Amino acid sequence: MTPYPEIMIRPMREELTRLGIAETRTPEEVDRAINQPGTVMVVVNSICGCAAGKARPAVAMAWQHDVKPDRAITVFAGADIEATARARSYFTGYQPSSPQIAILKDGKLVYMLERHEIESSDAASIARKLIEAFDRYCAQKD
Repeated sequence: MTPYPEIMIRPMREELTRLGIAETRTPEEVDRAINQPGTVMVVVNSICGCAAGKARPAVAMAWQHDVKPDRAITVFAGADIEATARARSYFTGYQPSSPQIAILKDGKLVYMLERHEIESSDAASIARKLIEAFDRYCAQKD
C-alpha cells in the first residue's frame, strides 16, 4: 500500500495534534504510549468523510471534558501504515476500521468505538459516548 501524500493529510492530522493529541508514526512510539501505566485514548484517524465530519469533531468536543485519559495518541490509517497496524494489534476482538477510537488502561483494551458506530451517529452523540467512557474508565478512583 502506498501512503497518502503528507501534504494532503497534514490538515487532518493537525485537527487532532492542535488538541494536544500526540502523533505516533512508528510502531515503537505506539508501544511506548500504550504500555505506560494509566489510560490512553488511541484515535485511528482517516481521510474519510466520517472522520472529518464526525470522529475528529467529536474528539475535539469530548477533549474539553474535565475527566479524560492520561494520554492520547493518534495514528493515521493509510499514512502511518506500520504504526496503525501496531495500534490495531492492541484492539483484541475488533476488526480494523477507520476511523476507530479506543481507550486502553495499563495496556489493556477497555473501550472501543468502531467505524459503524461513528458512521451512524452525529459528532455530538459520539462526543457523549466518549465522555461516558472517560468518566467510566479514566476517572481517578479514591
